[in-house]
Amino acid sequence: MAAAVLALGMVSSVTVRAEDAKPANAELANKLDPNAKEIDDKVLAAAAAVKDDDGKYKDKAGDPTFHITNDGKKVDWFTYSGYRRYHAECHVCHGPDAMGSTYAPALKDSLKHLSYSEFMGILAGGKQDVSSSDQKVMPAFADNKNVMCYADDLYVYLRARASGALPRVRPGEKEDKPDSAKQVEKDCLGG
Repeated sequence: MAAAVLALGMVSSVTVRAEDAKPANAELANKLDPNAKEIDDKVLAAAAAVKDDDGKYKDKAGDPTFHITNDGKKVDWFTYSGYRRYHAECHVCHGPDAMGSTYAPALKDSLKHLSYSEFMGILAGGKQDVSSSDQKVMPAFADNKNVMCYADDLYVYLRARASGALPRVRPGEKEDKPDSAKQVEKDCLGG
């Protein structure tokens, strides 16, 4: 308690003056585009689609990946579905477009180093990072069909965001939903 009061006293003694602020750089501000692609060449190369299995794209390791065509305007069905599922289930904590929040990390950055199996393990089993000053808890979604029936879709969408191939936009054009995706969805949801 005493340490908290002392820390608060130290913080309150810091004065911020307007004259100490740096002047705005209008030229830089006008160049910033929050919707611009942030291409990560290494992640993009690893995510390159080499195989199409009835509309579901895979990389050279056999993991699900995205397929974006028409100068970035058209996405595969699974990227589109992942976008929808992400914004239905994940954005409350991880922020819009996987950009992160004060509550949870930016998944567009996490997917730069998480493998498919690591992602699936965290999604199903959850994750806890607890320290003396911070507590971060990702709940387990193994029993949530609205998440787990679309786990590959979420991974594909987040992988597209991590690589920079998909900017902060709602996908406009999309490939048709493959018949195999319709059957998997029906089997998983019990419909």
